[in-house]
Amino acid sequence: MNLLGSFVSAFKIPDLRKKILFTLIIIAIYRFGAHVPTPGIDVEAAQRFAANASGSVFAFINLFSGGALTQMAIFALGIMPYITSSIIMQLLTVVIPKLEAWSKEGESGYKKINQWTRYLTVVLATLQSTGLAFLFHQGGITDATGAGVDLIPNFTAPRVMLIVLSLTAGTALIMWLGELITSRGIGNGMSILIFASIVSTLPSEGGAILAQKGMGVFLAVVAIGLLIIVAIVIMEQGQRRIPVQYAKRVVGRKMYGGGQVYIPLKVNQAGIIPIIFASSVLYIPSLLQNTIQNPTIQSFIENNLVNPAAPAYMIIYGSMVVFFAYFYTAIAFNPVDQADNMKKYGGFIPGIRPGRQTAEYLDRILTRITLPGALFIAAIALLPSIFLATQNIQQLPFGGTSILITVGVTLETMKQIESQLTMRHYEGFLK
Repeated sequence: MNLLGSFVSAFKIPDLRKKILFTLIIIAIYRFGAHVPTPGIDVEAAQRFAANASGSVFAFINLFSGGALTQMAIFALGIMPYITSSIIMQLLTVVIPKLEAWSKEGESGYKKINQWTRYLTVVLATLQSTGLAFLFHQGGITDATGAGVDLIPNFTAPRVMLIVLSLTAGTALIMWLGELITSRGIGNGMSILIFASIVSTLPSEGGAILAQKGMGVFLAVVAIGLLIIVAIVIMEQGQRRIPVQYAKRVVGRKMYGGGQVYIPLKVNQAGIIPIIFASSVLYIPSLLQNTIQNPTIQSFIENNLVNPAAPAYMIIYGSMVVFFAYFYTAIAFNPVDQADNMKKYGGFIPGIRPGRQTAEYLDRILTRITLPGALFIAAIALLPSIFLATQNIQQLPFGGTSILITVGVTLETMKQIESQLTMRHYEGFLK
């Protein structure tokens, strides 16, 4: 059954059809909010700034908000505060015993961690919206002609409080919409909203390349994009299966256990987290550039640490992506805990002694397979910089974080729909 036939089959199932339609309605509400201007913002000035923001420090956050940031819409912060708080909570789980205990409690512990993630999201959104209000008033942002732009000309305390409240409430609403999709729709809600934001920018980016470079370069970029998508699918599906044998146990008069299972170690265990970490760190020089008034330091930062087409920027960015890939993989997968759990339930890897040797074996395998995955996502992350340096293409639709998220979310959503179809004896997308 082809892809179109699978969609038709999905809409034939009432429950699945309701979930898909509900998800589409939430996405429509989300995209509508990305075009509603924040009260107190100069809309005309925001439009002039948006036309010149493609290569600025705001580009990364603007990607996750679907262009809402540069327009200063009520959804300007997008889902980034929630992503940041989720990463912080995941890192704190490793170092704070209370959070670690919650993470091992199952569903109840997950609800507690998720609740604190929401609180931290609101706090981060409040801080970020306050910083944006001051930055957009006196941060030295410019339009396409180089003239200064002040998005908040009437800069008073009540006006700033209104803007901060509106942006924070917008982030809280996005978080609620994402959770609605997760509970009542199809796929992971936050991922679906990020996917919608990224896809919404693809037509304008493709149109810009077509207008700037012509049909030949446009078709070449599309062909390269298709090859990149195929490569990402192969890499995302790639995994090393570690066989685990469980010994049979006799409990009372019954025999339990036995048989063989696998530990699937993904080649790209960290996903897009390394790119998010590396991009966040590289924004620090951009912020320093606006605060340090030394011309020599400003020139060095401008030429090497902020310019995506600079060789120094590419080397630093690529190295940081590889480093954070190993860093996050070490946090997400603990070989010692995995080995202890296997030993506890009578499992062992054939040819490897349980306990310390099993942990060392898993760590060695994970280190080896993480390298190609880290180099791959580093290459994908650097594609926009390479095209900017060689072809002077400001916005590349098929490169960096956007293509990784788009393909990853599509695969996960297709798997969820496929599982629903399989339960009802239909063939799925990935057959």
